[in-house]
Amino acid sequence: MLYKMADDLLIIGHRNSEWTGLGPILEEDISFSSMAQDKIGQAQAIYTLLQELGEQEPDTVAFTRNANQFHNSILVELPNGEYDFSLVRHFLYDHADQLRFEFLAQSSYEPLAKVARKVKGELKYHVFHANTWFTKLGSANEESHTRMQAAFNEAWNYALGMFEEGPNEDLLKAEGIFVGEQSLQEKWMSNITPYILKAGIKIPDSGTWKPVFGGRKGQHTEHLLPLVEEMSEVFRYDPTAEW
Repeated sequence: MLYKMADDLLIIGHRNSEWTGLGPILEEDISFSSMAQDKIGQAQAIYTLLQELGEQEPDTVAFTRNANQFHNSILVELPNGEYDFSLVRHFLYDHADQLRFEFLAQSSYEPLAKVARKVKGELKYHVFHANTWFTKLGSANEESHTRMQAAFNEAWNYALGMFEEGPNEDLLKAEGIFVGEQSLQEKWMSNITPYILKAGIKIPDSGTWKPVFGGRKGQHTEHLLPLVEEMSEVFRYDPTAEW
């Protein structure tokens, strides 16, 4: 569970950082860069918990694994595309992430609960940013609405894949560590629906839903390998360097 959380944050943080210098307006350039920095920091906090449980140190875990050893959802590894897709992904992912940390703030595993209580406060601003631009662009004009609807349709099944259950789901729930992916998805749906309606976006018919699973088990698209290679290039060149 910790690996999939940290890997999601690391990969989406890297994707968000790719908007630095390329944002559609200066303020958005700064916003995505700032959110990227937050997410990398949050990933480090979770990797540090893993180290306390006996895994390797955060830099080693983040930068020396092969792509098939990552447990991130497929949604976060997809290329940024144009701003409409990145914004829709931001909206769908950050709502789920904020709720995940809100649930984990009550976790029986106190080290995780402590991290979650800090992180959920940071994510409040990410979600506010996502809600503002999602509703604004979804309802702006015909072209804007059409682009946002198309991006939403493209992202939807990948977003459902965020809630892929792990092999120890029942144990996590029984021990009071986490409420479970199904409960998270249900809460996520109730949270995002008012904003979707406000933006005039239509959720695909439930009969067409086909969650894209596999990422949690290391089954990724061709897009993750080049991302991991770029992200880890400096560390792999000289792991002992001090900055």
